[in-house]
Amino acid sequence: MKLMFVSEEDRAEDWRDELGKHFPEMTFLIWPDDNKVDLDGIDYCLAWKPQRGVLARLSGLKYVQSLGAGVDGLLVDPELPTHIPISRMVDRSLVQGMTEYILYNVIHYHRKMGDYTAQQAAGNWKVLRQVDPRARRIGIMGLGELGRDAAEKMLSLEFDIASWSRSPKNMTGVTSYYGDDGFNIFLTRTDILICLLPLTNATRGIINAENIAKLPKGAVIINCARGGHVVDDDLLAALDSNHIAGACLDVFNEEPLPASHPYWTHPKVRMTPHTASLTDAQSAAAYVAENIRRVERGEPPLNIVDLEAGY
Repeated sequence: MKLMFVSEEDRAEDWRDELGKHFPEMTFLIWPDDNKVDLDGIDYCLAWKPQRGVLARLSGLKYVQSLGAGVDGLLVDPELPTHIPISRMVDRSLVQGMTEYILYNVIHYHRKMGDYTAQQAAGNWKVLRQVDPRARRIGIMGLGELGRDAAEKMLSLEFDIASWSRSPKNMTGVTSYYGDDGFNIFLTRTDILICLLPLTNATRGIINAENIAKLPKGAVIINCARGGHVVDDDLLAALDSNHIAGACLDVFNEEPLPASHPYWTHPKVRMTPHTASLTDAQSAAAYVAENIRRVERGEPPLNIVDLEAGY
């Protein structure tokens, strides 16, 4: 059994050690260090943002495992083999990390912690009006594994939760909107907008001037999906006009974000370097091992990507 690891953003050594506990006989190879071996004999691939054509060279692949919850880092390759199943990464630590990030930032804005920080710096003792969580309207774009867990935790705090997706979703306590008509209604009722959508041709640039204008004045945007969802100039204009009160951004159109980008110094922007949720090899190796065992038994891996839909 041979596996090729293809990622410059993840620690190959961690994955080698953890998968070795499940498959001591596995030959663990790392691209591009091991690109001189018989590439036709590679059975499996763990990948994130491979160079163009790399996966196509591994002609004997049985399945590809994305190292991230999203798969846009794989689907951008025009030479990606379409006959090989690709599995999305689904792991409890990945879900937990995203929920922690979302809750932290929702509560930051809900409880006006930024205002209190500014007041502290100015030596200003002032109690600000507090909003009941039942009156704070949270809107989640994308109610998949990550969105559902975050919604569940926010429901326990009694926030008013709604979701928007391509198709109807059924989750107790969450109002589901879908399609173009539902999107407009969803935006107008949302105080804190959270983007967890997959990045596809249909969702690229979805946080643009037209859609931002439909949010209530003073709304907040949290993007922990992909930078391509946001039209940067449109968001900056909405922040400068005070239509949007704040934005928390974990992902960007260009990463690393250039030092000259306005986001770095904008007083209404909170930034993190694409760290909202990271795949942990120690936790996720069991999921990858299960997928390998399934394929070895002649079964499909879990959570196969729909290449046409893009997720």
